[in-house]
Amino acid sequence: MSVSQVSKTELPNSLDEVVRNLAAELKTTTIEGTIPRVEEEEDEEEEEEEEDDHIYINEETECGHKQILVSHAPQERIVPPLNFCPVERFLYRSGQPSPVNFPFLLNLGLKTIIWLANEEPQDTLLEFCDSHGIELQFAAINPDGGEDDNPWDGLTEHSIINALQTIVTQDNYPLLVCCGMGRHRTGTVIGCLRRIMGWNLASVSEEYRRFTGSRGGRILVELLIEAFDTKLVKINEEKAPEWLLTALD
Repeated sequence: MSVSQVSKTELPNSLDEVVRNLAAELKTTTIEGTIPRVEEEEDEEEEEEEEDDHIYINEETECGHKQILVSHAPQERIVPPLNFCPVERFLYRSGQPSPVNFPFLLNLGLKTIIWLANEEPQDTLLEFCDSHGIELQFAAINPDGGEDDNPWDGLTEHSIINALQTIVTQDNYPLLVCCGMGRHRTGTVIGCLRRIMGWNLASVSEEYRRFTGSRGGRILVELLIEAFDTKLVKINEEKAPEWLLTALD
């Protein structure tokens, strides 16, 4: 038998062996490589599901903040009011709260709500404050109807001072400042408070515009904040909030 004949006879057998070996390797690689990957993905999904079953919340204590693990979501919906935002420690701002927001407000432990709109709030808010012992102060409603009777006008100096005197007194805390939408009237009072705290006008305007929405801020409001005489607000250092005393140092 010639060399060429031997090669022709043995070559197909060699190729068959090579193909079989490659197939076996591919099968082994597929089995050993794919299955663990699926198991890893399943493990990751299980971990994600376990994480989804738990909720972490932050609780403020005298020593700082601590994280608490909650095994399930609360049964009651917790919805903050429109334009809600913390201003300083235990001082908050928002639009008019509605019944869906009341469970959220209860968690704040409010003692006082300052109402800055010229019209009376909804009856549901009045009932909520009455049933939970929350003092509702009408800073912009005047019995004679002389001041702040136009909802499109800014707050008068008298109304601003009235609201700020409540804010600078720690006995009224925790405290919520609100109006119909939590934009211009609330923004005016908070802006004047920032002036008392020593903020520059650029920072005050930026915070005010953050809550005014797509329509933007009102020039008259910003001018009122800029022209406000901060000395008209009398601060008793023995009764003032700690964060305010820190800002005044």
